[in-house]
Amino acid sequence: MMEFHDVSKSFGARTVLDDISFTAHDGCVTGFVGPNGAGKSTTMRILLGLVAPTSGTALVDGVPYAKHPAPMASVGAVLDARRAPRNRTAYTYLTTLAYTNNIPKRRVDEVLNLTGLASVRATKAGRFSLGMSQRLAIAAAMLGEPKNLVLDEPVNGLDAEGVKWVRDLCRNSAAQGRAVLLSSHLMNEVALTADALVIIGDGRILRQTTVADFVAEHSRPTISVVTPDATKLHAMFSHSPGVRVTETALADGYPDDARAFVVEGADLAAVARGCAANGIVMYRFARERVSLEQAYMELTHAHARYVSAPVGPPASGMQADMRQQAARMDGGAR
Repeated sequence: MMEFHDVSKSFGARTVLDDISFTAHDGCVTGFVGPNGAGKSTTMRILLGLVAPTSGTALVDGVPYAKHPAPMASVGAVLDARRAPRNRTAYTYLTTLAYTNNIPKRRVDEVLNLTGLASVRATKAGRFSLGMSQRLAIAAAMLGEPKNLVLDEPVNGLDAEGVKWVRDLCRNSAAQGRAVLLSSHLMNEVALTADALVIIGDGRILRQTTVADFVAEHSRPTISVVTPDATKLHAMFSHSPGVRVTETALADGYPDDARAFVVEGADLAAVARGCAANGIVMYRFARERVSLEQAYMELTHAHARYVSAPVGPPASGMQADMRQQAARMDGGAR
C-alpha cells in the first residue's frame, strides 16, 4: 500500500503540489492521471525519496520508502525508461542490481524472459530502442519481486503487443495482491487497466473515484442514429421537450441519403419502438456512452497548463491571402 498524507511541494515561489492525500491500495491498480505539469512525476519521486516534500508524508506499507531494508522488494519503479547505463548490456545491468540488493542471480534470467529481452541479453542498453528500454526498465522494477509497483508512462515507445503486455502485467500484479500506481496519458489504457482513479490538476487532487463510477457520472443517455428519414425522426420527437436531436458528422461507408444524429434524453426501447411504428429506416441504431477520455477532458480542460490551438483547415485569412497571391501570379502571366 502506498499513502500520501497532506503532501505539498514548492520549488521557490512555485507550488507544484498543494496538500494532496490519497492511497493506492493492495490488490488494486490505481490510475494516476492529469495534464502535463499537474504534479504526477513529482508525487512519485516524493514517494521514492528522490524529492523531499515541503510538508506532509509519503509512506510505503506504513513507513517511508528510505527506511525499508530491502527497497527493491518494497517498490519496483519505472520513472525513466533510459536509466540503464548505455555501455552496459541488459544482463550486466540487471546482474549488478541483483548483486547489490541481495537478489538471487536466477531472478535476472526470470525477468529477462518475463519482459521478452532474453534474446538481447548481451546487447548494450545504448543500442536499445525506446520500447526495448522501457522493457528493460520494467525488468529492473520486477527484479526484487516487489510488493508495490510505481509505473510512470510505462507504455511509451511500446508496440501494440507491448502495450497489452504492460496492461496484463498491471492486472496480474494487482491480482497477486500488489498495489500498482499507474500514471499514463493514454486514457483508453487507463480505462482497460485501472480500478481506482486519482485525477490531479494544478498540483491538487480533483477527484478520487473508480473508473466505472467516473464514466457513469459523466455519461448521458445518448443514442447514435444513422437514417435516411431525418424528417420523420425529427417529427417523432417534436412533442418531447426533454429529448434533443443533434446532427453529427457522418462516417464513411453509408448510402448517399444517410444522415447521422445523436438523440439525447430518450429511452432506448421507446425510441426503437417509435422508429418501427413510424417506419423510420435505420442504417445504425446504438446506445452510446461517454469514454473515460471524454470525461477526463471535461474535468481537466480548465487545469491544462499547455493547450494547443485547434487543428483544422487553414484560417480564412490565410485562404484569402493564398487566393490573392494566385490572382497576382495569374495576372502577371497574362
